[in-house]
Amino acid sequence: MQRKFRLTRSEDFKRVRRFGKSYAHPLVVLIAQTNDEAQLRVGVAAGRTVGTAVKRNRAKRLMREAMRSLIPNIAPGWDLILIARPALLSSTLTEIRETLLTLLRRAELVSPTDAT
Repeated sequence: MQRKFRLTRSEDFKRVRRFGKSYAHPLVVLIAQTNDEAQLRVGVAAGRTVGTAVKRNRAKRLMREAMRSLIPNIAPGWDLILIARPALLSSTLTEIRETLLTLLRRAELVSPTDAT
């Protein structure tokens, strides 16, 4: 995922966590909040429940890679946070991509017919 699409500032993470709408799945939790810019920004997180630092970093890399191909289909003007759950590490990249697509459809950020 390109750096221009990343949500990095702590204040932005806190705002999205506090005021955003969340959508849960056994692999990933998606939190979505509109932003003032006309650009999509995505932040990824993995808590200690996922595992050691190596496992958390792998989970974040997997989520970023799965999200990379979906970004062109997502509506601009949103801040998203993806939070890994422990089951994510035993999933394939294709499963993670399908999970993210399902969550984005539930949040109505992509059209139901977008199949990537």
